[in-house]
Amino acid sequence: MKDFYPFYDDLGPAKILHVYEPSSKLKAVLVIDNVAAGPSVGGIRMAPDVSTEECFRLARAMTLKNAAAGLAHGGGKAVIYGDPKMPRNEKELVIRGFANALRDIKEYILAPDMGTDEECMAWIKDEIGRVVGLPRELGGIPLDEIGATGWGIRHATEVALADCGFQLDDARVVIQGFGAVGKHAARFLVEQGAVLVGACDSVGSVYNPKGMDLTRLLELKAAGKSIVEYADGRKGERDAVIDMECDIWIPAARPDVIHANNVARLKTRLVVEGANIPITHEAEKILHQRGILCLPDFIANAGGVICAAMEYKGATQAAALEAIEEKLRRNTRLVLDAVREKRILPREAALELALQRVRTAVGFKRWAIF
Repeated sequence: MKDFYPFYDDLGPAKILHVYEPSSKLKAVLVIDNVAAGPSVGGIRMAPDVSTEECFRLARAMTLKNAAAGLAHGGGKAVIYGDPKMPRNEKELVIRGFANALRDIKEYILAPDMGTDEECMAWIKDEIGRVVGLPRELGGIPLDEIGATGWGIRHATEVALADCGFQLDDARVVIQGFGAVGKHAARFLVEQGAVLVGACDSVGSVYNPKGMDLTRLLELKAAGKSIVEYADGRKGERDAVIDMECDIWIPAARPDVIHANNVARLKTRLVVEGANIPITHEAEKILHQRGILCLPDFIANAGGVICAAMEYKGATQAAALEAIEEKLRRNTRLVLDAVREKRILPREAALELALQRVRTAVGFKRWAIF
């Protein structure tokens, strides 16, 4: 198996499922990585260029994230090949078809991710019922509406700043990927005194070192427009966001946006990974060597899955936000304490924390399964 899936190891994956139904243009992959702690929770990502390898890596990130957050859930992920902006009726057909294909996969709880939202989860609930991230009207805690992941990023950032030598007040923030995660991270940080100086979306980027009007940017996104239509700022290509000088740089889009060939372009003091696997391990090592703190993804962006797990248990929105704050602050502090005491990279410290919890859960199983 390792020849076909190079990330296969003693923790997983437990199951890989390929789904193909040509008449509805449904092509998708599900990876259930590890369910030792409980049924896996992971979002459904929709994009034209997803892959089995990306799905596998994201599923493992979910295993680590759920373990680090102390949740009774394992890790899984699903990807659907397609344009998330396809006509609504086509998207509904694809989502409903995918849900039905997973009807009997009881060890996976479906959730929203990039390219899917609460409406998609409502369609899934109508088909199979096993889903989180539902609209409020269906008893859910709408992750994108309340900005659960961004709420967690704010608290992780505040804790990390104690090790960075500067405060959040007047700190310059750049958001790479001004979408469901990025816009809320910006909102919560700006509310605490930070200044948003740059951002990008799928169309392009905009930068103003004096600060930008967050309300206007949010209005543009709400109207279905790109932030490049923001009037008061320097426009650029999407990747120009890497060169924007700031204090806090938050990647909140696709995997591997920062790698060995472009990491030298970052001009920041703190990186908080709002997306899953947005920076390669080699690039993280380079940042560490430059004295730039990089808070790993499965520590910093766990707010969304914590909220999903709380919804699955029937908790209230207030309880979910309180749990996110407590868990993110505690885990960030544990990781950074280990970095200082053991003189290791933040990701190494985070992996020690998460893997210890996963392996403990595996040890409780009767059979040698994932």
